[in-house]
Amino acid sequence: MSPVFWQRQPKLPHPVQRFLAERTEAALADPKDRALLVWPMVLGAPALRAAQPEGLAETDLLATAGPMLAAVGRPQPGPAWQDALARFPNTADRGAAGWVPHRIWDPMAALVSLRSGVTLLALQGQPEDARYGLASAVALFNCALFHECHDALEPLWLEAEGALKAGLQGLILLTGGFHHLQLHNPRGMISLWQDALALLAPAGERLETPWGAVGFQIAAAAAAERLGWLEHYDGDMDLDPLWPMARPLWELL
Repeated sequence: MSPVFWQRQPKLPHPVQRFLAERTEAALADPKDRALLVWPMVLGAPALRAAQPEGLAETDLLATAGPMLAAVGRPQPGPAWQDALARFPNTADRGAAGWVPHRIWDPMAALVSLRSGVTLLALQGQPEDARYGLASAVALFNCALFHECHDALEPLWLEAEGALKAGLQGLILLTGGFHHLQLHNPRGMISLWQDALALLAPAGERLETPWGAVGFQIAAAAAAERLGWLEHYDGDMDLDPLWPMARPLWELL
C-alpha cells in the first residue's frame, strides 16, 4: 500500500510549514521531543473536532494523548502538555469549552494532524543513539514525507566532509526532487534530480555513513525514469503520468 502522502500535495502557507518544521526538528534533535507531535495530531483530529467543536477539555486531551506520550518516553501527560505550551505557545488556543488548534494552523488542522501523526509513526521504533537521524530520514522518505526527510538529513550533512558530504547532499537533492513532484513543479524536479544523480553516481547503489548505509538505487531509478519522461515536457503537458511510475524507496542497510 502506498503511503498517504505519495500523491500531489498542496503548498502549505509558510506559518504552517514553520509550525510543522519546529516540531519535527525538535523531535529529530531529541527522541523524547516526539511528544510535541502528539498534540497537533490529537487537537486537529477531525473526529475529535466534530465530537467537541467548542474545544477539547484538558482532561480529555491528556487522556487521549497519554498512550502515545508513554510510547515516546513521556508517561506524564500533564507536564508534557505544559512543556509544549511553554515552548510553543502556538500549539493551541482556548475555545469555549476547551483547547482548540491555534489560529495559525486551525485552517489546515486536519492536514496538520495527519502529517504530525505520520511523522510520529515514522520516528517510532528508531534506534535512540547516533543512528537515530539517518534511520529517521529513511523512514520519513519511505512515508513520502520528503520535507521532513530533508530536516533529518541536514544536520548530518552539516557535520560531514568530503565524499560523505557530497553523498548526503545527493540524498537531500533526491528528496527535494520528489517534494517538487508533490507540488507538480517540473523545473524543480529536473534541476534537483539531475544534480542528485550526479552527486550519487560515485557511491554506486549505496551511501556508506558513520550511522549506517542507505541503499538508494530504487529511488535513483525512479527519479531517472521521471527525468526521461520530462525530457519531452513542453510546459503544457499533464504531469499525472509521473505518479504511476515506480515509487521511490530507500533501504537502511
